[in-house]
Amino acid sequence: MARNRPVPHISEADRDFVRALLIHEDEHILAFDKPSGLPSQVRGNRARNLDHLLWAFAKSNGKRPRMVHRLDAGTSGVILAGRTQPAAAALSEAFAGRAARKTYLALVSGGIPEVPRGRIEASIARIPDDRGDRLVVDHPDGKPAETDWQILCSQGDAALIELKPKTGRMHQLRLHMAHAGMPILGDERYGGAPASRLMLHAAEITVPHPSGKGPVTVSAPLPEEMASAARARGLSVPMAITGASD
Repeated sequence: MARNRPVPHISEADRDFVRALLIHEDEHILAFDKPSGLPSQVRGNRARNLDHLLWAFAKSNGKRPRMVHRLDAGTSGVILAGRTQPAAAALSEAFAGRAARKTYLALVSGGIPEVPRGRIEASIARIPDDRGDRLVVDHPDGKPAETDWQILCSQGDAALIELKPKTGRMHQLRLHMAHAGMPILGDERYGGAPASRLMLHAAEITVPHPSGKGPVTVSAPLPEEMASAARARGLSVPMAITGASD
């Protein structure tokens, strides 16, 4: 958030688009419900991405909000930005120090466990090969990674699962679900069945508020595209996670 930076032009259509994604706003935090397909960030801004769209909230002196974490382009849901430099620093520290509590929802298929909940502890490593770096699970050089999971509903070889990552490794949830034999639908990179999108959604984040007044929780309901895909597989999706009223 450098001072007196020139503010790039953001079209009115893009301003309307990014403001429509806003689900929480205060003097310290902006929170968005990012749609699947919108990258969090793109090097050189060669394509539309949320980080560049944050210029829509810039001040005339060039100060602008800063993203404090990322979601894969295919993942939808809650993503936060710090509205000021101190707020962004405080939020970044919360994520780095594992003070941020994150809850995801995933539609998976494969060998669904008989037990309703569990924990995956499988390290993740970045390994160079002929095609560039790749991420692998349970490698001796891997960094520790932990994910708690709970089945919300299941039918046959499909399930809607709640995921709570305890660490924040790249592609952790995607790798852990594939490692557990139930890859996320739409995640063909890691063995998931084809789908209209990556069926992974950041449903809720709780972080210490930069003001020091206590934690703040931001939630985003399960997108209808995921809910419809779940119902098509015979799953009874809880209304509480779709944002629907009784």
